[in-house]
Amino acid sequence: MTAGGLSGRCIVITRPQEHAAGLADRIRSAGGEPLRFPAIEIQPPEDPDALARVIARLEDFQLAIFISLTAAARGHAAVTARRGWPDKLRVAAVGAGTAAMLGRLGLDAVIAPGGQADSEALAALPELQDLHGKSVVVFRGQGGREWLRAALEARGARVDYAECYRRRRPLADAGPLLARWQRGEIAAVSVTSAEGLTNFVDMLGPAGRGYLCATPVFVPHPRVAEAGAGLGLREIIVAGSGDEQTVASMTAFFARVRR
Repeated sequence: MTAGGLSGRCIVITRPQEHAAGLADRIRSAGGEPLRFPAIEIQPPEDPDALARVIARLEDFQLAIFISLTAAARGHAAVTARRGWPDKLRVAAVGAGTAAMLGRLGLDAVIAPGGQADSEALAALPELQDLHGKSVVVFRGQGGREWLRAALEARGARVDYAECYRRRRPLADAGPLLARWQRGEIAAVSVTSAEGLTNFVDMLGPAGRGYLCATPVFVPHPRVAEAGAGLGLREIIVAGSGDEQTVASMTAFFARVRR
């Protein structure tokens, strides 16, 4: 990453407030101005008793999978508030960022794909091929894709969910952001999920959607890019997962623009 590569550029960060600091710091270090506008708000699960029942029988599982950074943070907090982690429970994550967070929380030897950060990449790893007779607990938010569960069950696993949070669209005034966009001060937007993108479009309203469609949008995964194309976004850059990759992609993009 070139120092100062984002100099003078304001970048909107739409990820949940609790996960925005790292990206904001990297944008600032590259000379840019991070503008936090969360499009997803993280709330406790609607059924905490169901989560508690799963946590109480963690010894029944051979593998725990964490779907996201939020699942890692909220799931670990929910478990340690009630008990310790079983010594023999193996741990897996959908990507390097989530694996790194689990490591910081004290969970070692995390199984995770080194490249693409998604359920498909995790399921392709050798450790997840033969699951006959094994029980797997998936820490995640309420709702979401069912692909991973179906794939694991097809390999003989018994799968339970530990739904440790829920997502909702924040109530926020987009007026100040739209005013800056109108003045031409917004250079790019970072979006981390299709749900966050949909929320962001709804929060901006019709006028803001027009601004967004004319602004470079950086996303971590082709699936989010497909959602953006369906919403009419014209310039979508798949940056890959992780704050470092996101800012490196932004820096490279604006270097080309300057030329």
